[in-house]
Amino acid sequence: MRTGERGIFPAFYAHEVIGHSKEMLAMKRNPAWIETFDVQFLGSVEVPQHQGNGILCAAMQKIALSRKRTVHVRPPSLCELEISLQGVKLIMSLEDEYDCLDEFDRCSHFFQMKNISFCGCHPRNNCYFGFITKHPMLSRFACHVFVSQESMRPVAEC
Repeated sequence: MRTGERGIFPAFYAHEVIGHSKEMLAMKRNPAWIETFDVQFLGSVEVPQHQGNGILCAAMQKIALSRKRTVHVRPPSLCELEISLQGVKLIMSLEDEYDCLDEFDRCSHFFQMKNISFCGCHPRNNCYFGFITKHPMLSRFACHVFVSQESMRPVAEC
């Protein structure tokens, strides 16, 4: 390619990827990259497969229907989603009767990136977001569903 001649790899197949490589270098240099989102956790449900928009939508519908019956008794939990190169951390806020949060009143769950097989927003309402995880040992999968007042598209694009 240095000679400018065309051969087995024509020049129009090769293109410069400086922009992408700079982004990748920045990520490699900064392994502490974290995106944080304030969301409401709706629930988790076991799913039959590890990926697919249909599986995600069916899980969202199942959780939404079960939440509809209990929303007045048990409203959705406020939480933070921390997304990093290592995985997704779910930090749930457990409020006490005095309505104050203490560092000991926070419950965390961590899903390793290698165990997350699919994520996305609901196709008709992008305020709903979910991701599918696989059990580290067994051949079982779960979908975890969240909702926000704003679009969850930035979460899905992380």
